[in-house]
Amino acid sequence: MAQNSSDMKQSESESAETRARVADFQESFNRLKKEIGKEIVGYGEIVDQVLMCLFARGHVLLEGVPGLGKTLLVRTLARAVNLEFSRIQFTPDLMPADIVGTNVVSIADTGEKVFRFQRGPVFANVLLADEINRATPKTQSALLEAMQERHVTAGGTTHALPDPFLVLGTQNPIEMEGTYPLPEAQLDRFFFKLKVGYLGEEDLLTMIDRTTATSIADIKPTLDSEKIHEMQQTVREVAIAEHVKRYAVRIVRSTQPENAEAPEIVKHYIKFGASPRGIQTLILGGKVRALLDGRFNLACEDIKAVAVPALRHRMILNFEGEAEEKTTDSILDAILNEVPELVRQTAKA
Repeated sequence: MAQNSSDMKQSESESAETRARVADFQESFNRLKKEIGKEIVGYGEIVDQVLMCLFARGHVLLEGVPGLGKTLLVRTLARAVNLEFSRIQFTPDLMPADIVGTNVVSIADTGEKVFRFQRGPVFANVLLADEINRATPKTQSALLEAMQERHVTAGGTTHALPDPFLVLGTQNPIEMEGTYPLPEAQLDRFFFKLKVGYLGEEDLLTMIDRTTATSIADIKPTLDSEKIHEMQQTVREVAIAEHVKRYAVRIVRSTQPENAEAPEIVKHYIKFGASPRGIQTLILGGKVRALLDGRFNLACEDIKAVAVPALRHRMILNFEGEAEEKTTDSILDAILNEVPELVRQTAKA
C-alpha cells in the first residue's frame, strides 16, 4: 500500500509538472503572438502557423502577391523574439556567394596575405529570403545546406550557423513574370507553405488607422533564444501514441500515386507524392497544435489540422493535373476525407 501511495504521489507530481509546462508554452506563445499583433493586422492563422514553424525548428514559405505584408510579418517577428535578423533580397543577378559568404584576401599582422572567410547574410537567427523565386535555381539552391544541415561550406571549410535558425522565404505566385519555380528539393526543406491572401474590410480599416496616423507600433522583445530553445524541447517531448503515428503515415502514403491504396484522385493527378519529411512535419506541427490546445499528447485531429500547409508543397501535379488546373490543396482535402482517423487499440484482459 505504501508503495502504491508513493507511485500515486509521483504520478500526480509529474502530472502537475506537465500541466505547468503546457500552460507556460501557451502563455509564451500567446504573448509573442500578441506582440506581433501590434504591427500585423489580421492574418491570425498565418501568424500562428509561422510561430509553429519556429517552435518546431522548421522553415516557412510565404506565398502571395506583392504588398500583403509578408516582409513586414517577418521583420516584426524578428523584433519580437530579440534575435539577430538578416534580409536577402533575391534578384536574378544574385550569386550563391552573396548568400553564404566568400573567402577574401586580408593582410595578417605579420604582413602576409591570408584568406579570411567573410560571412554572408545567412549567418543570422532569423533570415528573410525575400522574393526567393526571383533568383535563379542555382542561387536558390545555395540555401539547401543551410536549411537542412544548419551549417554552410565555403572553401572546403564548414561553418556552423547560429541557433536558433529560421528561414522565412517569401515568394510571388509562380505565374507572375520574372519568377522561377523553386527546386523540389528546396521546397521539401520548408516545414510549411502558407498562402497569404487579401484582408477583409474591417482589417483593412484597422490597417489604415495603424499605418497612416502618427502612432508607431512599439514592438518589445518577449522571448530570447534560451526560452525558444526550452519551448522547442517541450514540443519534442509531447507524447504520441502508435495509432496517431500510423495515421500520419497513412496520410503521407496516400499522397503517393504508386501506392496501391492511394485514392484514385491521387493516381490520376499526382506525379510525385510527399517524402518522409512530410511525416516528420505532420508530427512536429501536430505537437505544437496539441500544446496550444492544452494537451501534452498528440491526437489524430492535430495531424489533420496541419496536413494542408505541411504537404501542399510536397506534392507535384502531373500533366493531367496541371491541364485541368487541379490544386494540391483540393487533392489533400479529398485524401483527408478518405483516410479515416484511427483509434487507440486497448489490450484485452
